[in-house]
Amino acid sequence: MEQTKDDNTTRLAEKQKRQGELKRRLVQLEKKTNPKEVLAVELERVKDTIDLMMHMGEQYMDVKMKMDTITTDLKVKIKAMNEDLNEKMERVDDLEALTQVLLVKQSKINDELQEARKELINGLQDVSTSNHVIGVKRLGDLDDKPFFKAVKHKRSGKMEEEKSFDLSKKAIDLWSLWDRRIRDAQWHPFKIIKVGGKHQEVIDDKDEKLKGLKNELGDEAYKAVSEALTEMNEYNPSGRYIISELWNFEEGRKATVKEGIAYLLQKLKVYKGKMDQMKMMVDGWSD
Repeated sequence: MEQTKDDNTTRLAEKQKRQGELKRRLVQLEKKTNPKEVLAVELERVKDTIDLMMHMGEQYMDVKMKMDTITTDLKVKIKAMNEDLNEKMERVDDLEALTQVLLVKQSKINDELQEARKELINGLQDVSTSNHVIGVKRLGDLDDKPFFKAVKHKRSGKMEEEKSFDLSKKAIDLWSLWDRRIRDAQWHPFKIIKVGGKHQEVIDDKDEKLKGLKNELGDEAYKAVSEALTEMNEYNPSGRYIISELWNFEEGRKATVKEGIAYLLQKLKVYKGKMDQMKMMVDGWSD
């Protein structure tokens, strides 16, 4: 194909060169005023011109056929690409619709889980947490026992001078003071440290109020205040008030709804066993 193209180009160049020579001859003959020779050259030039035009037409047709072939191939490819694109767009639409359905279902499931969590918290609210793996923890609730212990220890040498009532009042006053402080959103005794490549907030042991607490009432009261502050900062930083949460006391974290239900079912099973034993005992007495 490339050789044919080169041959056609060569032939076209030769014909154009011949046209130039015939034109020069014709000019020369016109100067000699020989009509017969001029006519003969003119006819030869016209014949060559027609031949040249036909040759150029053949080249044009050849190029046109090639362009038509390329255009046809492109149309086929574009059509295939459009069909593929439409198919993919349909799949995207289907995926978007499925995503919306799943999001709605997830939202519904989350709402149901939150309702189940609230019911578990309400059901276990009044149950004692001592020796229980799963129960309700009041996050941010300041333990008062370290304050009573600290006041008693601090006043141990003056027990005869001060009544027990006065010591209790002193402990309650101190506990109330620190309970109000940990609820104050303006007080933020935390610092940011990097642990395992992640930043996290921890109690700032350089805070002046906390340092004063530790010096005045000791490590246990300091620890109680630090724990209450940490819980509030983690679970309710904006409100700074106590919230009740389903809690895994064994692992020191929030319990899942599944853990709460499993724990209740276990307790119900134990309770049912005890009731069956009591019934058997009562039936035996009646016999």
